[in-house]
Amino acid sequence: MTRLAAAILALAGMTVIASAGAAPVRAADPIFGEPTIDATFGQGVELTQPVTLDETPGRVEVLLTYADPDRALVVELPVPTLTGATTLRHQVSVGADGHILPNTPISARWRITPDDGDPVLGPSVATVYADERFEWQTVRGDIVRVHWYEGGAAFGERALRIGEDAVAKTSTLLGVTEDAPVDFFVYADQQAFYDALGPGTRENVGGQANADIRTLFALITPADIDQPWVDVVVPHELVHLVFDTAVRNPYHFPPRWLNEGLAVHLSQGYDRGDRSMVEAAARNGTLVPLDGLAGQFPTTADGFFLAYAESVSAVDFFIRTHDQDALVSLIGSYANGLTDDEAFEAAIGMDVAAFNAAWLADLGAIVPVRHGPQPAPAGPRPSAWGAPGAGPGATTSPGGGAPVATRTPGNGDGTGSPASGNAILALVLIAVAVFGAAGLLVWSRSRRGPSSPPGP
Repeated sequence: MTRLAAAILALAGMTVIASAGAAPVRAADPIFGEPTIDATFGQGVELTQPVTLDETPGRVEVLLTYADPDRALVVELPVPTLTGATTLRHQVSVGADGHILPNTPISARWRITPDDGDPVLGPSVATVYADERFEWQTVRGDIVRVHWYEGGAAFGERALRIGEDAVAKTSTLLGVTEDAPVDFFVYADQQAFYDALGPGTRENVGGQANADIRTLFALITPADIDQPWVDVVVPHELVHLVFDTAVRNPYHFPPRWLNEGLAVHLSQGYDRGDRSMVEAAARNGTLVPLDGLAGQFPTTADGFFLAYAESVSAVDFFIRTHDQDALVSLIGSYANGLTDDEAFEAAIGMDVAAFNAAWLADLGAIVPVRHGPQPAPAGPRPSAWGAPGAGPGATTSPGGGAPVATRTPGNGDGTGSPASGNAILALVLIAVAVFGAAGLLVWSRSRRGPSSPPGP
């Protein structure tokens, strides 16, 4: 055999040995096909994802986004038990998973994680959840797009004109630029309107703005389009969308009374009806303090309308005492993520509580009774919580201050309570028992003598 042949054979042998010691080849990553997404109003969203699997995966998920593409809802699904070509399916149910507003953009993406590998993402698919019950007409302006299904072109044109004027006026006031479109859906039927907004909608709502999807919903019949209240409802809701643009930040949203108060102020002002309602509540002590209107408004009809009246009253007071520029400065400062107190102090030099007190004083209001959780009443505290130097036989007075000497409740002879006497007796008996057992053990060993050595 030549040296060359021998070298080739040796190299072949080394290759076989190396192959025998190599790690097993990992299964191939999943192969994704074309996904589908189908939305049906009132029912939900159907998702499918064709995929080819070489092995049973360790985890299967679908990533759902609603409106905001940067925030995904991760839903874990059952792992398929068979390999090869299969189709993954998932259904988002409006009844089981929660209501979805019309005009909500939805995207989905599947993620499969092998048992011994990294997650693999499939292609993204998207749709818009739409109210398909009607043949919508549409007219477009610079920012606003009006959609309606009853009434002629004049109906849509008037709604568009009101909407465009409201956006322009509010944007100028707050110093923001609106360039993304706003969709305005006009419903002519109350039941259809409530079906669109969802089961949690209050019965006295005639319009609603949703800033996440930049969409306004309103209940306006063709017969009502020329009514004066339409010039109030539409601007009111569109103010909310511009307000959201002015204050948007990832940390904190302004109190609701400020948002609603501005919307009422710009759409109808502090009118006689609201003024009368607030003055009556100020006289009888039923005003809700502003910190009680920072979140959701009351659910009763009287409380609901009083909350709106108070909100515009507070905004009106703010402008009268500090001017409109200070209000604009206050609203704009929220975009920096300030707290309520920080924003108010920067704008007018006082926190929210001080502003609330000044507003109540301006109204001559009886101080409202605060309901809900109250501070715990003062009482004795453990000595360790008291003033420095307080010993085990002393406690502090309810208001703090110097320690107050105390005596353990006893039986009248200064020997302590019966419970403490029983405890001492028990300790004595235990000590006697221990010493007795030890003595018995010593005596037993002395009787037996020294231990014998272990046997063989």
